[in-house]
Amino acid sequence: MPALTADGVSAGYGRTTIISDIDLTAERGNVTTIIGPNGAGKSTFAKTLVGILRPSKGRITVDDVDITRMPGHLIPRNGLVYVPQNDNVFKRLTVRENLEVGGFASRANPEARMAEILAIFTDLEKATEKKAGFLSGGQQNLLAIARALMVDPSVIMLDEPTAGLSPAYTDVVWNQIARISQLNTAVVVVEQNVERALKHSDFVHIFVAGTNHVHGPAAEIADLDLASIFLGRSGAH
Repeated sequence: MPALTADGVSAGYGRTTIISDIDLTAERGNVTTIIGPNGAGKSTFAKTLVGILRPSKGRITVDDVDITRMPGHLIPRNGLVYVPQNDNVFKRLTVRENLEVGGFASRANPEARMAEILAIFTDLEKATEKKAGFLSGGQQNLLAIARALMVDPSVIMLDEPTAGLSPAYTDVVWNQIARISQLNTAVVVVEQNVERALKHSDFVHIFVAGTNHVHGPAAEIADLDLASIFLGRSGAH
């Protein structure tokens, strides 16, 4: 059973439909990445999954629990957490305090979970009493991911977690993403950098014009004419 299933999901803003009939699954222990040109609906899909937007049609389940119409604040308690691209940490709070906020809805012992998370995020372990606003951009992104993991989710949704980072710190973030998947978590990433997505993902979905245009194992997607696909010139798998 997939940790996450989106079945025929459509959504948009007002009467304007942005994504249409999206099907997607994500398995525990795998990194599933969504790529595509600007305006393809990647972030709209992410916001729909986590309840920021309501789907006009379709069904979303986490561990076979229907969350389609669930209030957004209850979705993390049911196994799906979301890390937005911007404004994703409490800058006036310390690293430890940010993690404590994340653990408020934890299904596990918060202190034990924090120790487990800090053992993975060693940069943060060295800076637990530092205010988040004084961290680098890359460290803030890692803190946002770590805070989301405090609830021990089945699925974590990351919206462009490497945007604006240096190549070196982009590697750090992707390495951490790989470690998160090894915690038996399904990781879903919206990513602009196609090369990184293909290198670090198990499965890749290419969104074009609001549809899930092509999808498959990363190794197979890497062999396709991606430039043509991004322009909508290729059929879907």
